[in-house]
Amino acid sequence: MSVFTRSSTSTSTGSTSDGKNGTTGGTLNATTTQAGRRPRLSGMTWLVWRQHRAGFWTILAATALCVAWIVYQRGQLVDFLDGYGYPGKSLDEAGGKFQPYNNAFSFVSIGLQAIPTLLGVFLGAPLIAGDLENGTAKLVAAQSMSRTRWLATKLALAGLVAVVSTVVLSAVFGWWWHPVKSESMIMDWTSGAAFNTTGPVPVALTLLSVFGGVAIGVVLRRTLTAMAVTFGFTVVLQLVWGYFLLSLGNAVTVTTNKGVADENGFPSLPHAAYEIDQSYVTGSGDLVGWGICSGSTTDAARQVCLDKADVVGWSLEYLPMSQMNAMQWFGASILFALTAGVVAFLFVWGRKRLV
Repeated sequence: MSVFTRSSTSTSTGSTSDGKNGTTGGTLNATTTQAGRRPRLSGMTWLVWRQHRAGFWTILAATALCVAWIVYQRGQLVDFLDGYGYPGKSLDEAGGKFQPYNNAFSFVSIGLQAIPTLLGVFLGAPLIAGDLENGTAKLVAAQSMSRTRWLATKLALAGLVAVVSTVVLSAVFGWWWHPVKSESMIMDWTSGAAFNTTGPVPVALTLLSVFGGVAIGVVLRRTLTAMAVTFGFTVVLQLVWGYFLLSLGNAVTVTTNKGVADENGFPSLPHAAYEIDQSYVTGSGDLVGWGICSGSTTDAARQVCLDKADVVGWSLEYLPMSQMNAMQWFGASILFALTAGVVAFLFVWGRKRLV
């Protein structure tokens, strides 16, 4: 009897709350609905994130700290340039006053260039190799989730973290460098310090390094061995990339026919252009090396040598800075294509050997 009475009382109270003013039940339902609609990880995504959350959060936190420091440095740079009178006054006249800012650029660019190697070694290589080594992969394969979905989730989350960090750092670093972008004394735009740390290039290099490290770990199945090999892979990747970097652009050639002894005969190049090569031009249009008369001991003897070779002017090959953006996207597209090939290999290999 008492149980029935408590039940009736509870029912009566609930109906009164809902029917009398419609507030209590409505509030509870709204709260439950809002809580249910909050975005949250679940299933395989939650499992992978939880497994690697320490590494993911470390990367994101380090990115946030670097962004804060770069924003501060950018403010310091702009204040200096405004007080100095740039661009009305050349930075060549600043002397040691600009050296701290130059050192800051060098320090940060070195760190950004190391990101593909760091993420390849510490994020990519252990991502699957650790699961293969400790047996977690066999446990996952025994569950209802497919190995393909497990692999796809791992690659997607690792790739997302790598892309977010590199995109943000690349954008902020480019924003910091932009006020003095045309000053080669700070960073030559064809050097890795500038070319590999701005635009899409750092994203493409990092993704290839990370997924390349994953592929190495899948094949070797040992974490430490995979990390060591991945380190070598990323170093070789950066060396090869640096070797072919200038070939991404279309060299522009400019020639003169006003002789080579007069300073006015030397062709003028656009500001911040990168000079690739220079040669002498003969009257017949042939090119000869500019050192052809370097053995002459006097100006008169040199002139005789030039006349004998029929040298009439200069020929210069250069890359204008206006090509930088196109070169970066062209190079990044090649790296993205290689990354897609590595990912395809991982899925093909994963169907048979990922246990």
